[in-house]
Amino acid sequence: QVQLAESGGGLVQAGGSLRLSCVVSGRSFRSYTTGWFRQAPGKEREFVAAITRSGGSTGYAGSVKGRFTISRDNAKNTVYLQMNSLNTEDTAVYYCVADSTYSGLKYRPGDYDYWGQGTQVTVSS
Repeated sequence: QVQLAESGGGLVQAGGSLRLSCVVSGRSFRSYTTGWFRQAPGKEREFVAAITRSGGSTGYAGSVKGRFTISRDNAKNTVYLQMNSLNTEDTAVYYCVADSTYSGLKYRPGDYDYWGQGTQVTVSS
C-alpha cells in the first residue's frame, strides 16, 4: 500500500518562504510521477507543480511559476516544494500526489491515484 506523508506547512507572513516535504512509502519511489495540488476554502482543488520520475522535467501552474520549485530525492523517497515570495492567495491545504501509470507530467487531480492527507499553509498579510 502506498502512503504519502506531508510536512512543513504552517503560518508565514507575506513575502516569506516555506518548504514542504512529502515522504512516499510502499513501493519503488522511482516509479512515480509526483506533484502537489492545493485547495483553498470555497475553491476547487488546483494543480501546483509536478515532477517526473527521474526529476528531469517539471511543470508549474502559472500562478506559482518563478516562485515555487519542485524537486525530489529518490534516495530519500521524498518530494519537496520550495515556496518563496508567498502571498495571501497561496493560503490553502497542500496535497502531495503520486502516480505510476504514466511517466510524463500530469496536471489533473484524476491523473493521480495516491494522495497525502494534506498540510495547511497560511500566509498572513
